[in-house]
Amino acid sequence: MSEYRRYVALGDSFTEGVGDADASRPNGLRGWADRVAEQLDSRTTDFRYANLAVRGRLLDRIVSEQVDTAVGLAPDLVTIYAGGNDMMRPKFDVDALVSRYDDAIGALTATGATVVMFTAYDAGWSPVFGKLRGRNAVYNELVREVADRHGARIVDFWRFDEYDDLRMWDWDRLHMSPLGHRNMATRVLDALGAPHDIEPVHLDAPPQQTKSDERRENLVWAKDFLLPWIGRRVRGTSSGDGVAPKRPELAPIS
Repeated sequence: MSEYRRYVALGDSFTEGVGDADASRPNGLRGWADRVAEQLDSRTTDFRYANLAVRGRLLDRIVSEQVDTAVGLAPDLVTIYAGGNDMMRPKFDVDALVSRYDDAIGALTATGATVVMFTAYDAGWSPVFGKLRGRNAVYNELVREVADRHGARIVDFWRFDEYDDLRMWDWDRLHMSPLGHRNMATRVLDALGAPHDIEPVHLDAPPQQTKSDERRENLVWAKDFLLPWIGRRVRGTSSGDGVAPKRPELAPIS
């Protein structure tokens, strides 16, 4: 295993840590990337970590705002997830999107850093997000080709069946819960071959719900999350408007 000392995390809400609230941290979030950084920091000296991710960012803004900055930080490890918000837009050109992503990954791997990419999750079970399953599958196959072309590593979220449990997701069913973030940290560290002491996530069978309970929960979710989310799409606004990266510079964990 390589020893990493300069880790830069790029992306959107997935990498920023939305769903894993911690008031003591920048932006009030922890997330899987912070957990990965903590584990790497505990096993090396002079470790530095930056997290440039901002919730709601589309791929083009991730590339324009984060990639050149990351290259300038001379990292030896980069994680990047981009494209998830694009795939939820009504109009979507997957080939053009992945072509831009390909250029960005080429720029990152040219630094000599280890680059870790992610596939999109298979939300086929979801009545709403499951409608995106076909385009997500095509995107994932193209992302795997990009990773192969540039020698990047893949964390294949599409194949992680443990996320079929709603307890791995926050109340909005779009962002991971603290358990989901903790599990993702182990998946990333395992992909790097990095030792860690994060406690594995083991879930008992979920409690049984009546159809009435499910309908009530679905109505609350639609009112509190889905309708406001659709409203932002219509208005052209983003949850990330006015949000700054939580760790814009390479700096010690503490």
